[in-house]
Parts: sequence; C-alpha cells; structure tokens
Amino acid sequence: MGWARSQPCALALAAAVAVCAFYYLGGGGETFSSATRRLRATPPGPARRDSTAALGDKGRALHLLMMFTKAERSPALRTKGQAALRSLLRHGRLHRGEQLHLHLVTDSASRDIGHGMLKDELRGTAIRHQVIIHDVSELTEKLFPIVEAMQKHFSAGSGTYYSDSIFFLSVAMHRIMPKEITQIIQVDLDLKYKANIRDLFEEFNNFQEGAVIGIAREMQPVYRHTFWQYRRENPQTRVGEPPPDGLPGFNSGVLLLNLEAMRRSKLYNQLLEPSMVQKLTEKYHFKGHLGDQDFFTMVGMEHPELFHVLDCTWNRQLCTWWKEHGYSDVFDQYFRCEGEVKIYHGNCNTPIPED
Repeated sequence: MGWARSQPCALALAAAVAVCAFYYLGGGGETFSSATRRLRATPPGPARRDSTAALGDKGRALHLLMMFTKAERSPALRTKGQAALRSLLRHGRLHRGEQLHLHLVTDSASRDIGHGMLKDELRGTAIRHQVIIHDVSELTEKLFPIVEAMQKHFSAGSGTYYSDSIFFLSVAMHRIMPKEITQIIQVDLDLKYKANIRDLFEEFNNFQEGAVIGIAREMQPVYRHTFWQYRRENPQTRVGEPPPDGLPGFNSGVLLLNLEAMRRSKLYNQLLEPSMVQKLTEKYHFKGHLGDQDFFTMVGMEHPELFHVLDCTWNRQLCTWWKEHGYSDVFDQYFRCEGEVKIYHGNCNTPIPED
C-alpha cells in the first residue's frame, strides 16, 4: 500500500502489497471466524502455553495488525515482513503482565508462509505474545456490505469490486472485531522500527475528546494533486497545503484505531453512510485510489477533530516519487520531518537506512 499511496498509476500491481499491514496471531491455526467466536463467547483469558507465558488477571493485551497476502508471488514481501518483525522484536519491551497480540490477515496461499515467518522470528523472543491468523476472504465477506458504496470513490478503476473491500478494513474495523478488543494498531509491512512498540500504544492516551483514529500526515504532495479542482475553486483553502498550517492529508502506513471510540462516535458512523460519502466527494471533487487512506484524508478535511495526528517520526515516509513528477518546488515543505525517527516507512519500495 505504501507504494500505491505514493504513485498514481500501476495500482493493480500495488494491490498485492497495498494492505500489507494487519493481523498476525497464528499459533493454533485459527481462522478469523473461529477466533472471533472464541473471543465473543469468553472473556480474554490466559494465552496458549505454546505461544507465550500466561497473563495475570490484570494483564493488558496490545493488539497489532498486519496484512500478508499474495506472498507466494512476492519474495520481496516476505523479506519486508521478516525485516519489520525483526526490528519490532529487537526494540520491543513490555511491562509485567502485558502481552503482544499479533494478528495476521492472509489468504490461503500465503497462510503457511506467514505462519512460518512468524514462528521463525518469534522463536526465542522474551516478549509475551499470541498469534491469531485471519482469513482475508472471510474478512472481505463481512466488509463488503459496509464499504461497497465508498469503493467507487477511493479505488482504482471505475467499478466496485468485491476484492477491493479489504483495502477498507481499518475504516470498518470497529464493526468486525469483537467488542472485547477496544484498541488496535494496524501497520504496513514495509516498516522498520527504531523504538519500543509499546510507546506507540501509549499514544492512545493522547487522543483528545472526540478523536477516534491516530494517523500521521502524508509526507508528499499527493493530495495537493488530488484536490486540484477544489483548490482551484477555493484559492485560500488549507486543503492540500503543507504543514504546519496546511492540511496535507494522511498516510495510513501506521494507524491507531480506538475501536471503542469508533463504536461510540455517532459522527464517525454517520460518515460511513453512502449519502454522506457521496456528499463529501462531490464537495471536494474527490476521486482517489488509495482505499482507507483516501477516506480518512477526505473526512479529515471536513472533521479534523476525529483524528489524533501522530508526529512524523512515528511514520517517517521515505518515498520521493512526487518530487520528480511536477512538485519539486514545494516537495521539501511536505517531506520535512524533525526529531529522532521511531518508525521508518519504506513506501514505494524505497530502501530503509541500515542501523
């Protein structure tokens, strides 16, 4: 998805890795349906002994989601996944009684590859963990009725395709995950962690009243380009302008989803309705192709109060594609990021700096 977010074409190829950030928690080989039924039927209990030490009565589960599909066709995806997990575990430190729940969303062809990758990387780690594997086709079945209407506005091509629904997983996560899960972080696979993942979970504590999602700004002039017509009609607008005063849009490579707040928010759920999506896309003349990122960006222009803006160091994007495609004069205003980087994002296949 990182590559697709940064390039306006070749999206069919990008789809294979676009949502490369979601669930991974395998171990017992559970599907999404069986795991969800189990979570809904019983309160969170001790983790399985084959995957981690048991949690105490006051244990805290930290849910991290990644997507791993079409891996059998992409050795590069496997390499990215291994590197991301390795860096996450190297820097990760949890408090006593905490446990990392790794969720992996995968297709049948990639399931064994993903399970093996996780097993290899998690072997010997001191981090308490549990692995849950979710089937992408079952997720798509649940998502399609919710996001079908918005897909034509934020997907490549002119049609609404059933398989595209998975690119909107984060948008409707609160309606799919069991209510016992109140917070979850969704990440792309083309990341390199330089800080403790636990510190990212602490960002939930910084959400202001009304905020439901934590997300970093887009660091290229992608939406300066996408909102060109609205910007021409409204020359004084902040829409598409660079930070700190502008609204450059969002990048969904790192997403903090406060599922409990999303469930409670009347405003957020109203914005999922087809009539509201249609109203906003007409107002902003919006036609995107980046799935959930486009939806969050458009909604953020109208209702910024729904979002907690992460510091750029939590999603330090590296792609410079737009610098060479018409925006070199303003590019650095979007790309600038000060501070010690906590997570590098190698979107559009950009190499990530070595340690």
